[in-house]
Amino acid sequence: MKAIVCTKYGPPEVLQLKEVEKPVPEDNEILIRIFTVVVATEDPLVRRGKPYFGRVLFGFTKPKKPIPGAEFAGEVEAVGKDVKLFKKDDCVFGSAGFNQGCYASTHVCLKRGFCQ
Repeated sequence: MKAIVCTKYGPPEVLQLKEVEKPVPEDNEILIRIFTVVVATEDPLVRRGKPYFGRVLFGFTKPKKPIPGAEFAGEVEAVGKDVKLFKKDDCVFGSAGFNQGCYASTHVCLKRGFCQ
């Protein structure tokens, strides 16, 4: 799958479009085909690593999560065997929170509360 990847802090040029491994949902997860993401006010701050106290959450020397983005809208592509609330092809939106990873064509939503 394709994703925007940020492996170091800096200006917009540190963002790169790369081919990355597609995640596989675990038993209690869903895999979402992402159609739209939000570029929120905090996204450029996270990319730049400023203010510096934000690095406590996102990584001291480089981003802990190389794929940025917290909010999404999309469609359920696959569900784990323990998931009962969602099914394939459901339209969903939500937030990945500090897990990030929404600047990609698919994303595993880890917790039920993050999707609607």
